Amino acid sequence: MTTFASQDPQFALPAPAQPGQALSQVDTPSLLLDLAAFERNLDRMQGRADAAGVKLRPHAKAHKTPDIALAQVARGAVGVCCQKVSEALPFVRAGIADIHISNEIATPAKAALLAALARRASMSVCVDDARQVAMLEDACRAADARLTVFVEIDVGQGRCGVKNAESALRLAEAIAGSSHLRFGGLQAYHGGAQHRRTREERRVAAARAAESAAQTVVRLDAAGIACATVTGGGTGSVEFDLASGVYTEIQPGSYVFMDGDYGRNEWDAASRFEHSLFIASTVMSVASGTRAVLDAGLKSMAVDSGLPTIWQPSPQALRYVAANDEHGIVEATDGTALPGLGAQVLLVPGHCDPTLNLYDEIVGFRDGRVECLWPVAARGLSR
Repeated sequence: MTTFASQDPQFALPAPAQPGQALSQVDTPSLLLDLAAFERNLDRMQGRADAAGVKLRPHAKAHKTPDIALAQVARGAVGVCCQKVSEALPFVRAGIADIHISNEIATPAKAALLAALARRASMSVCVDDARQVAMLEDACRAADARLTVFVEIDVGQGRCGVKNAESALRLAEAIAGSSHLRFGGLQAYHGGAQHRRTREERRVAAARAAESAAQTVVRLDAAGIACATVTGGGTGSVEFDLASGVYTEIQPGSYVFMDGDYGRNEWDAASRFEHSLFIASTVMSVASGTRAVLDAGLKSMAVDSGLPTIWQPSPQALRYVAANDEHGIVEATDGTALPGLGAQVLLVPGHCDPTLNLYDEIVGFRDGRVECLWPVAARGLSR
């Protein structure tokens, strides 16, 4: 039913900020992006990939934002990854010409949508079962589309992917024998390696993943099947993936933001990226006298990787100690004065990917002033 409120523009939610406003004027909770730090992260990752002679295909599930994908492609990225077929829709609309679905799909409806997208952009997807190959072939035949297909191998994650080179070979042969599919290569991604805290732990896990991928490439080659691309890797393992000599393409995503969980990893100076993503919140109550209550709680951030940390003010002396649906509780650790009623507090979210899924837009700022608002166009697209 159409209501008066839905027809009257005065009932539309205003944007949280306008270009030119001071950062302190941004309505909260809002997602903020430090554009200077963000751009340095983009340049650094692209420069490292270029120096190693490895293609960069950033993972867009981290940001869900076509403006960010366009900035990555403008610097030299070959395209982006998406994790779901629906997630690719706004990127295709924005003109991203090469998109890899770094996941398997298992229903005809998703295959039909992917085949339709493949008529608009260069699309690829992963398989780890012959039934997926047959389903994709049927969908592409019906749509008169062509699709690139990667065999995913399990290199230590214990999630998706075939377990051995012989299984990978059988799937590669099935793809190569399909009239509407092209064998693109292997996906070898070890998500669990990304958050191992020490560099040595990540180095060992990345080395094992690369060795497993290399052995599979050798087996395919022996059977006369060329493996042009080995894609995988991530922000936490990128330094080792680039040096492996196995990966021809890397898929880091969170490097653009560096959330709190990645910030807890051990890095060398050359590998650490900068925190650029923040949640702006406001102190909405100081009535207790011993705590400050923020307007950013569970509906404003993902906490699967821990509670957020405070970036401003007093990151060493203030702690975010509890999250309720609409409230966040802040305490002082050493007698430091709590921020007062109406004060703005910037938080570093623990996990950027699901946090982005809670916001309609990112507020980009530079030198303390709002510069742009970018729609998080792929939020909610998880089918």
